[in-house]
Amino acid sequence: MDAITLRAATDADAAFLQSVYASTRMEELAVTGWSDDQKQEFCLMQFRAQDSHYRAHFPNAEYHIIRSGNEDVGRLSIDPRNNAIHILDLALLPDHRNKGIGSSLLRKYQAEAGAGGHAVSIYVEKFNPALRLYERMGFRPVQEEGVHLLMKWEPS
Repeated sequence: MDAITLRAATDADAAFLQSVYASTRMEELAVTGWSDDQKQEFCLMQFRAQDSHYRAHFPNAEYHIIRSGNEDVGRLSIDPRNNAIHILDLALLPDHRNKGIGSSLLRKYQAEAGAGGHAVSIYVEKFNPALRLYERMGFRPVQEEGVHLLMKWEPS
């Protein structure tokens, strides 16, 4: 596996970030019967709504581009809060999923938070395949909110 690094997301990354978001919605949109233009417009609208929500409710959040070697492969948004880490979003392009990139990043944040005896948390949709990854990494459901689970990892 190539080295996994992060770089700060900038306004110049908007199209890339939108494409990563859209890639996470393709499976559910495949059954809508919508045209490609309708799917694209829906994803753009949802991406903007999510981004606005994060920026309004998590003013201290950090927005990153995930890189594997020299290639941009995903996005990561982190909200450090009261010595804990809340992952707002961790998403990879389809060709880069199931290759250990997400696990590597989760281990990094678990080590960082765990060194101070702090937790790592993330909201995950109940039907998201990544739920299994979080469970394997020691995250446990602590709260249910509609279709989302708040998953938390705490150091032992």
